[in-house]
Amino acid sequence: QVQLVESGGNLVQAGGSLRLSCAASGSIFSIFVMCWYRQAPGKQRELVATLTSGGRTTYADSVKGRFTISRDNAKNTVYLQMDSLKPDDTAVYYCRAQNVWVVGGGPTDYWGQGTQVTVSS
Repeated sequence: QVQLVESGGNLVQAGGSLRLSCAASGSIFSIFVMCWYRQAPGKQRELVATLTSGGRTTYADSVKGRFTISRDNAKNTVYLQMDSLKPDDTAVYYCRAQNVWVVGGGPTDYWGQGTQVTVSS
């Protein structure tokens, strides 16, 4: 079984920065895409950023130029550096690993439990 554990969420003032981490553990052979999503109260979960094992990135328009996704393939860890934070960035941030191959089979998708980011004005 694969587990994703996020960390780094916190309360921060507008204009500040946070760095989220998501570590994947288990008998992992490969992970094709690692993503960050977020869900604000009363809103649907939205895709924030993706990063493939080959290094291709995508970002939601609302975070382009402010957020940076990166990964350490050797550690099966993905990061989200969030700068120039705004109150609208307040949400629970979730990590997702897509097309995961483990010893014994795949591909399967996995989600983390989420980490709260609150940006005060």
